[in-house]
Amino acid sequence: MTETGDQLLIGEHKLNSRLIIGTGGASSLAALERALVASGTELTTVAMRRADAEGGSGVLELLRRLGIKLLPNTAGCRSAAEAVLTARLAREALDTDLIKLEVHADDRTLLPDPLETLDAAEQLAADGFTVLVYTNDDPVLALRLEEVGCAAVMPLGAPIGTGLGIRNPHNIELIVSRARVPVVLDAGIGTASDATLAMELGCDAVLLSTAVTRAQDPERMALAMRSAVTAGRLARGAGRIPQRFWAQASSPPR
Repeated sequence: MTETGDQLLIGEHKLNSRLIIGTGGASSLAALERALVASGTELTTVAMRRADAEGGSGVLELLRRLGIKLLPNTAGCRSAAEAVLTARLAREALDTDLIKLEVHADDRTLLPDPLETLDAAEQLAADGFTVLVYTNDDPVLALRLEEVGCAAVMPLGAPIGTGLGIRNPHNIELIVSRARVPVVLDAGIGTASDATLAMELGCDAVLLSTAVTRAQDPERMALAMRSAVTAGRLARGAGRIPQRFWAQASSPPR
């Protein structure tokens, strides 16, 4: 069970941790290993264009040794056709049905291309993949992606690597309010309070990479993110007090 007492279910995959870590940007394999262990993650995403499926990069071998489930991604793809091909190669090479679908519109923003993403998602879901899809914070598009068979939707908090936090909390809440699949906040996380906010907004999990791998102390930041996700999940479940315009004494006068 998770630190909050419940499991995250994505498709048929059960996870005890609600923190998903990316491997990009790590200064060394040793630093990455310390961060992964501190994070408590059970699912880690790897860009197929940078990983050596035979384990030559060392990342895959490290994940296997730590017993962390692999989530290959299609980062760097610019079209649905390219993403579908990359996903199929990943499935064949790594023997997993999990795929994090990313189709970027351009190199400067790394924002998702909504049309190509929707096209690829429909093809991959029909092909039996468990699709976790990186998307804009657009509630309509998130719903469409769910309808074509995605197992989880992953709206961005802010563009990849910016560390700007969640720029549009209202849209994230709208996505959460209608989703029937897990919502994983992806991209833009800068520090622990961003991860807590994502969980307080009702997200089921958080995926981050740069905030940990490029922190001055990745291991300590990974531990902070682990605690932040747990705190946000607990707070969401506990139910916050209503926000008021005027003060209200905590102890009513007699």
